[in-house]
Amino acid sequence: MNSPGDSTMHARIPHHAAPLMAVCLACAALLAAPASAVPIAVQDPDGKPVPTVMVSRQPVNMAAVDTSDNGYPASGQQQQAYVELARFTDARGQVDIPPAEFPWKIRLRKPGYKDRTLLAKELGSTAVVMAPEHDPAALAEQQPANAWSSTIDFANATLKKEFMLQCNFCHQQGGPQLRRERSADEWRAAIQRMMRYGSRLSSQEQKEIPALLEAHWKKIHANPSLVPAGTPWGASLAKATIRELPIGDSMSQMHDLLLHSNGMVYVGDNLQDRVYEVDPATGRYTVYKIPPRPGDKLGGLLAGRLRDFPKHETYQGIHSLAESPKDGHIFITPSYQRRLIEFDPKTKAFIYHDMDGGFYPHTVRFDAKNRVWFTLALSNQVGMYDRAADKFTFYDLPFRSLMERITVKLTPFIFKLLGWGIPIANYVNVDHVSTGVPLPYGIDITPDGKAWIARLHTDEIASVDPDTGKVTMVKTPFSAPRRLRSDREGNLWITAFNESQIVRYTPSTGAFMRLDLPVVPKGSDTPYALNVDRVRNQVWVNGTNSDSVYRYDIATQTWSMFPMQRHVTFTRDVEISPAGKVYVTSASFPSWQIEDGQPTLIEITPQ
Repeated sequence: MNSPGDSTMHARIPHHAAPLMAVCLACAALLAAPASAVPIAVQDPDGKPVPTVMVSRQPVNMAAVDTSDNGYPASGQQQQAYVELARFTDARGQVDIPPAEFPWKIRLRKPGYKDRTLLAKELGSTAVVMAPEHDPAALAEQQPANAWSSTIDFANATLKKEFMLQCNFCHQQGGPQLRRERSADEWRAAIQRMMRYGSRLSSQEQKEIPALLEAHWKKIHANPSLVPAGTPWGASLAKATIRELPIGDSMSQMHDLLLHSNGMVYVGDNLQDRVYEVDPATGRYTVYKIPPRPGDKLGGLLAGRLRDFPKHETYQGIHSLAESPKDGHIFITPSYQRRLIEFDPKTKAFIYHDMDGGFYPHTVRFDAKNRVWFTLALSNQVGMYDRAADKFTFYDLPFRSLMERITVKLTPFIFKLLGWGIPIANYVNVDHVSTGVPLPYGIDITPDGKAWIARLHTDEIASVDPDTGKVTMVKTPFSAPRRLRSDREGNLWITAFNESQIVRYTPSTGAFMRLDLPVVPKGSDTPYALNVDRVRNQVWVNGTNSDSVYRYDIATQTWSMFPMQRHVTFTRDVEISPAGKVYVTSASFPSWQIEDGQPTLIEITPQ
C-alpha cells in the first residue's frame, strides 16, 4: 500500500520465518525512512503549536482504474490506486509527511478546529494556521456518530440497548444519514426496509421508535450544543501512521478481510461478489469476480432482501475468509448460498463445496487439522468441513423453545415468501429476545482444538468438542456477544456489541472479566469484532460507531485509540501482521454513507 516516496509497508510472512524476518524488516524500516519527508508545523492564530492534528496526504485526483465490468475492474486485471497517508502532529505541532509522486494535497483535521486543505505546492517554511471552530452546529458536525447517538434518550435503557443492537449492525447510528430530521412515517418506512435486511427490532419498538426518533432529532438539530465531544485524541498518536487504499465504490460493502501468509490482503465485497487481492507493499490490487453457478439467482437464497438496492451483483454474499494452514487456500462463506467457496491464490480458481444442510454460512476459521469451522447463523448450527474426507458435519445448538425450533426450521420457506414479495414481516410478532433467530455469529478455535461460538441474540457462548461432538452452552453476564477470538493462553476475548465493552472469558475457571471501551461519552460505542495480537499480547477492537480502532495491552491493562481519516468509518473485522501492523476495512452498508462514499483498506502502524 505504499506509493513511491512512502516508507516500506511490511507484508505478512510465513510463521516459521517471522522472528528473524521481523527483526530484518524493522531494521529495513529504519533504513528506508524517507530523507525527503516534508516537514509541516501547525499553529493556532496566536502562534501556539497545535498538537494531535491529523495531517492527511491525499491525491488531488483519484487514480484512474478500470471500470469496464459494471463499474469495477475486469476480473484478473491488476490495478494501481493512490495510497493516502495520515500522521499526527507532536507536542510541538510538527509532523513529517512523505511526499508522493502523484499530485497531492494535505488536509488538516482536529476536533475543535476548522478543517484546512492545502496543495503540496502551497506548503512552505511557514507554519500552517488552524483557526478554532466556535459555531455549535459545526462543532457538532465534527463529532463521530457515537457522540450523536449518545444523546438518544428513550427514557428506557433497555429499549436503547435493543435499538443499538438491531439498528447499528449495517451502519452507524448518529452518522449524517441517520441523524437528519425525518417524519415518523419516514422512520417507519426505513425500519421496515431494515427489517427486510435482517434486523430483529421487536414489534413493539417498530411501533414506538419512529415518533421518538422524529422528536429527538428535531430537538438536537434545534440545539446542536447538546452533542458532546467525542473521545480525545491522545499524544501517543504522534508515533502512528495510517495508510488507506481506496477499493470498490459507494455500492460496495467491504465486509471482512484476510491477511494471507503470502503477504497479500484479501477483501470480500459482500454486495458485488468480488474478492480484492491487495499487495500492501505497493498498493497494487487485482479483483476476482466469483462466478455464479448455473441456476443461482441474483440475491441467492435471500433474493428478496436487496430487491430495492440500487445496484448489486451478489449471488453468493461474500462474508468471511480464512486461510488453510496446509496449502494456503482461502475458504469463503457465501451467506446467500448453501456452500463454501474455496479460492486458490496461485491458480486464482474458485471451487464450490455444496452442502445439503444449514442456512446462512457466516464466520469461518480453520483448526490445526485443516478442518473448516463456520457458523450457520439462520439455522442455529455450527458447521465443520473435513477437507481430507470431503465431508460436512453439522452441530445443532439448543433451541430456547418449541416455537423457536419451528421458526428456525421454517426459515428457508420464510425467505422464499420474502423473495416472492410477500411482506411476511408485517404479520410476524417479533419479541425483545428475537425468538426464532438465536443467531450463532462469531467463531474461533482455541489452542486445545475446541471451536467456540458467540450466539448474539441469546447472550451465550458455546463450545464444540470435535472429538466427542459435545456442545456446551455458557450464559454470558452481558448482552450481545458478537465476535470472539482466542489469545495464546486459550482465553476468549469477546465483543459485547451493545454494551460498549470487550470481555475476557477464561474456560478453565469460567470467569468473565468485563472491560469498558475508552470511549467518550462512556458506553456509546458498538464494538463489532476484535482480534488478538498473540506476539505482543494485545487486543485490537473495532470502534464501529466512533470512526476508530482501539488497542488494549493485556500486560499493562492500558488502552489506546486510533481515529480514522473519514467520518462514518464503520469497521467489522481486524487482521494483524507479524510486524504489528493492523488492517481493517471501512465496511458500512451502504458505503455511500462514508464521508466521501469511498470504502478503503486501512493499515495502522502504531509506532
